[in-house]
Amino acid sequence: MSENDPKAIFAERLKQARAMSGLSLRKLEQAIGGVVSYNALSKYEKGEMMPNSDVLMAVSEATGQSYGFFFRPKHSEISDIKFRRLISQSGKKESVAIQQQATDFFERYFEILSILGINDAFKNPLGQRGIRTPGDAEKAADSLREKWKLGLNAIPNVHQMLEENNVKVYEVDAPLTHDGFSGWIDKHPVVGVAKHLNKQCLTRKRHTLLHELAHILFKDRLGEEVDESLEEKLAPRLAGALMLPADAFFKEFGKSRSSLSLTELIDVKVKYGISIASIMVRAHQLECISEAMYNRFWKTYKEENWKEGEPGDDEYVGDESSSRFKQLVYRALAEGEITRSKAAELLVVSVDEIRKEYAAFQ
Repeated sequence: MSENDPKAIFAERLKQARAMSGLSLRKLEQAIGGVVSYNALSKYEKGEMMPNSDVLMAVSEATGQSYGFFFRPKHSEISDIKFRRLISQSGKKESVAIQQQATDFFERYFEILSILGINDAFKNPLGQRGIRTPGDAEKAADSLREKWKLGLNAIPNVHQMLEENNVKVYEVDAPLTHDGFSGWIDKHPVVGVAKHLNKQCLTRKRHTLLHELAHILFKDRLGEEVDESLEEKLAPRLAGALMLPADAFFKEFGKSRSSLSLTELIDVKVKYGISIASIMVRAHQLECISEAMYNRFWKTYKEENWKEGEPGDDEYVGDESSSRFKQLVYRALAEGEITRSKAAELLVVSVDEIRKEYAAFQ
């Protein structure tokens, strides 16, 4: 059976829809109210049968997907995927759902780029630079800031910065055990970041995005002797150096300190969009403070339960969002490249919502 056969396409989409909604075939049978049997659903998923319109409507409502979703040809899956936190055996079902949600979004993203004839090729700003040590990660961060013309100032919007440099980002509904992931679709880097991070101080979301960017930049630049555990140490080093470069750090704090006041830490946190914990990690990495002082900080951090909320969280006000995908869809609509129903399908909203927004947009 050809992969372009409608039955094959529907079969793959049905599997994906179930994974995204967390429904087994038995639960899907119940969710559609017995419109068809488990056996029939199984045959759909094996590509042996096609559903009629009544079944399609029921499956669409049960899984929360549009009709068009089930007939959109599949593109490449996300490869080389790395999750921000280790996934336990019990969390693997959740990680599969997250991956399938992201795959669906990125397929729609690449579809609108294709419709508009936009080539979003990614060029690694590190060139052929090898990454082996923490010092290499520091130099890589400096190189990226230079290539992307970031200077030494704070990055105002990390999410937008990634999009502007052809790294696609998706905000995924994920449990608290998942912060984000990175991966590749063909030669295109993609990042997923958990929506629940929007409800906290955005410094954590910024760090997560830059941590995932590090994994993307490291692709094919780590020697064979660099194992996964070392990569997980180098990634936050690069992320921290991007948020607060060494020269900027020394400008704010000097090169050697016997103590640091909470007022200073909060001021730099607000200025650079970096957590106090990450600032102290940078101070330790750059040998600005003693080991004893570093240990005292973490003792206080645990005693005060700052993991649940640091001082200054309410003072940092940032924007970590991007509307590029939505803008591209409305651009295609305005230029007559797609219909309102196609725009609704791409944005996963109703045609009425498109009509209201487009009317206001004109």
